[in-house]
Amino acid sequence: MYPFIIGKKVGMTQVFTDDGSVCPVTVVSAGPCVVLQVKRSDSKDGYDAIQLGYEDIKPSKATKPAIGHAARANTTPKRIVREFRLYNEQVQAEPGAVWTVEAFEDVKFVDVTGTTKGKGFAGGVKRHGFKGQPASHGVERKHRSPGSIGGHGTDLGHGGNIKKGKRMAGHMGAVRCTTRNHELIAVDKENNLLLIKGSLPGPNGGYLLVRKSRTAREK
Repeated sequence: MYPFIIGKKVGMTQVFTDDGSVCPVTVVSAGPCVVLQVKRSDSKDGYDAIQLGYEDIKPSKATKPAIGHAARANTTPKRIVREFRLYNEQVQAEPGAVWTVEAFEDVKFVDVTGTTKGKGFAGGVKRHGFKGQPASHGVERKHRSPGSIGGHGTDLGHGGNIKKGKRMAGHMGAVRCTTRNHELIAVDKENNLLLIKGSLPGPNGGYLLVRKSRTAREK
């Protein structure tokens, strides 16, 4: 089964490899996670998945349905609850089981999902990498303007409005993002830490979903 876990981004540092080169890594405090629910394709759920919970919270800060859901797994309500789909993999878990970083001891590459940093309202140059307007020939105080958009509004039979997906100024960041095929440098079982090569989405303290890579070709 492909191992997966929920964690929190601690920050970046660097480690030295066996040949003496410097390797930038992101430290992730992962687990322990409790299996809250197991869904199977041969049941009423209709698909295979495992639901994990991470970080305890006070029952006074949780809803009654969340408390009852956690009680079925003989645990307390969790701050983060996420479901991981299984594809052509055997379900090898039962509610109440505790998962730690030990499941990643033999893993070489991982996929990481998180929420990117929010940048607020941004213009077309920052948000989409537009070139802007020329710096001469009568252009005055409009150098970072995206230009005219009227020519993109005509669409016979569908109205003259600007269509969805048109690249313009707007809210930037704060979206779900998955980066794939990160090399897993080290696993610290005593401190529940994963050292993953490269930068990961989101700010320090943000929650991450870490899963064994499905597409990486191990050397």
